[in-house]
Amino acid sequence: MNSDALEKTPLTLLGLGAMGTALARTWLDAGHPLTVWNRTPGRAEPLAALGARVAGSVAEAVAASGLVVLCLLDDASVDETLDGVDLTGKDLVNLTTSTPALARSRAERSHGRGARFVDGGIMAVPPMIGVPDSGGYIFYSGSRALFDAHRDTLAVPTGTSYVGEDAGSAALHDVALLSAMNGMFGGVAHAFALVRKEDIEPTAFARLLADWLVAMVPSVHQMASQLADGDYTRGVVSNLAMQVAGSPTLLRTAEEQGVSTELLTPYLSLMERRLAQGHGHEGTTGVVDLLAR
Repeated sequence: MNSDALEKTPLTLLGLGAMGTALARTWLDAGHPLTVWNRTPGRAEPLAALGARVAGSVAEAVAASGLVVLCLLDDASVDETLDGVDLTGKDLVNLTTSTPALARSRAERSHGRGARFVDGGIMAVPPMIGVPDSGGYIFYSGSRALFDAHRDTLAVPTGTSYVGEDAGSAALHDVALLSAMNGMFGGVAHAFALVRKEDIEPTAFARLLADWLVAMVPSVHQMASQLADGDYTRGVVSNLAMQVAGSPTLLRTAEEQGVSTELLTPYLSLMERRLAQGHGHEGTTGVVDLLAR
């Protein structure tokens, strides 16, 4: 442990999966006195060798520090882990993946048990933790006083982005970005499936695909601008009517290549429905209104 450890905020970390272990190592490397607990004690042994204190129980771990960070499997694991534990005066930071509603409920229950609460959404994978300029960061929401008090400590593993007093905001931001990522991966999978059986080298095609996706990124900002001012026609180059007219070509090509259209048809169906409502002169932004029922 670093010689200036006594000047660093002590904290407790509950949960030593791949992400929890990565977080623990960065705090230890930065000289923070760290108490750890994990349901499977063996996972704590490598961290003990680096200077972590291994607690024999959750109650012991929570009692050891004013700042308690949770990085567990799911919300049910958090409930089970904290059941019966005295949280009075504690600052809880939950980095367990959750939903906005569950995060808000967790905040209320934590306050009822005498603790301040912040929820977090990790926008990184374990290898990005503790790596400068990796591009990773964590959304935080909930008690502003807690976040401000521990901002420097929370920023040790990766960047921080505070997104408001609403405890559910971090989870909402997290899931929204992950949903966009999964949609993108769906399109990427469909594209690779189309060329899979052809004499097209995958890595060469990947360069074309990545460049094309990057070129399409500005459309995200255009959609946001249109949603903000309500004008879904501003700046439109290829309107909805044109895009729907081109949809059969996408579907026919998939059929010719022996590729399922199950990743394409939901979005194409939404565009067709928006067109049928008389919005052919717009872009595709109106699909958002169909989804946000």
